[in-house]
Amino acid sequence: MGSFCASRNGNGQALFSCNMNEYMGRMYATSCATFSEDRPKDNSVSDMLVDSFGRLHTYLRISLTERCNLRCQYCMPAEGVELTPNPKLLTKTEIMRLANLFVNSGVNKIRLTGGEPTVRKDIEDICWGLSNMKGLKTLAMTTNGITLARKLPKLKECGLTSLNISLDTLVPAKFEFMTRRKGHQKVMDSINAAVDLGYNPVKVNCVVMRGFNDDEICDFVELTRGKPINVRFIEFMPFDGNVWNVKKLVPYSEMLDTAVKRFTSLKRLQDHPTDTAKNFTIDGHQGTVSFITSMTEHFCAGCNRLRLLADGNFKVCLFGPSEVSLRDPLRQGVEDHELQEIIGAAVKRKKASHAGMFDIAKTANRPMIHIGG
Repeated sequence: MGSFCASRNGNGQALFSCNMNEYMGRMYATSCATFSEDRPKDNSVSDMLVDSFGRLHTYLRISLTERCNLRCQYCMPAEGVELTPNPKLLTKTEIMRLANLFVNSGVNKIRLTGGEPTVRKDIEDICWGLSNMKGLKTLAMTTNGITLARKLPKLKECGLTSLNISLDTLVPAKFEFMTRRKGHQKVMDSINAAVDLGYNPVKVNCVVMRGFNDDEICDFVELTRGKPINVRFIEFMPFDGNVWNVKKLVPYSEMLDTAVKRFTSLKRLQDHPTDTAKNFTIDGHQGTVSFITSMTEHFCAGCNRLRLLADGNFKVCLFGPSEVSLRDPLRQGVEDHELQEIIGAAVKRKKASHAGMFDIAKTANRPMIHIGG
């Protein structure tokens, strides 16, 4: 018998329930219809980007480096990780060639990740090159904000259009414990700098962990009152070396209950089928609140994301262990159409959804710092 899902309002009353198999079927139908509607009429979208379930992948995340100036506990083990030698990392020229191939095939959004992307010395040149690619609508970046405040004006000039800043606590001592480094004020300065430079919204990513920062949910929501900040609460996810435990997981339903008790006007927005977040507004607040529910309510049916890792490996699912190298054939001199065949074959192998959270926790995968945030 299939499992059941239910949606509830702020008072906990069930609004609907459905058989999970029926629900997933409707989600795929909705997503595929939306992808069809989004497909340009000039056939500029390549079948390379369409998987066997009809999902169109127009969003590419590129990890620029495995290096980071923090040591966040949920991202890497305490002893650190072995980094890929520099000669085996993609060069700027290689990144540009692969990115151009994806954009020419229909990708319209690229997000730069790491490690910490701002530690890469040619970050401005990369942004400039990517932002000038015809067909790219959004150039985003996820950063820890440590060095961002002084670099952001130049990055904006180079075409950076969207920004996510990671911050898991508003308490400096907790920040130092979680990241194993100082720098809380630098992150706050970067958030304010982004607001001042006109980024709207400035997205703040907060991984919620029981016993660490689950008591700060309402304090984070308060950040949205007077500034165009979108606070994004993220369920704690398992990766190699981060000592994931279900007891540390604060599920979306609990986070939402905590927020709505204090912010009673919290109201759900209509989300796009490809959104990873459940988005909410609050009366009188400039900003918004979102929840990323990868563990308890996955959004695989609407997934439109692909990942290019810093070492040139291509990954079609964050939680899937399968990877294929694009660096090696690139350096062997293959033509673009051969790269497209490799990419297309990998996309076609993408599964309908990732495994459940307990299976993910037992599946060999790389640390998040290798994969890219």
